[in-house]
Amino acid sequence: MLTSKQRSYLRGLGNTMEPIVQVGKAGVTESLIVQVVETLEARELIKMKVLNNCMASVREVADQIAAEAGADVVQTIGSKILIYKESEEKPTIELPH
Repeated sequence: MLTSKQRSYLRGLGNTMEPIVQVGKAGVTESLIVQVVETLEARELIKMKVLNNCMASVREVADQIAAEAGADVVQTIGSKILIYKESEEKPTIELPH
């Protein structure tokens, strides 16, 4: 669970990021979860975009992905989602306490 200070720090890092994962018409699939987990392990913080043709809401998609990937939803704004999960191999983002 992230504190508000940690969320604020991660939101700042996410401001300059471009979405690297897109959720489309198929919604949250098993292959999407695998892709998100692998990307989170490599980067720890990722921005995602939910396309207009996705049937689920942005918040539903964010909560489902976070639950299945074991990650934290940092923020949802419009169609964008920011998700964080600390890397098990080599953490690169140092969160404030």
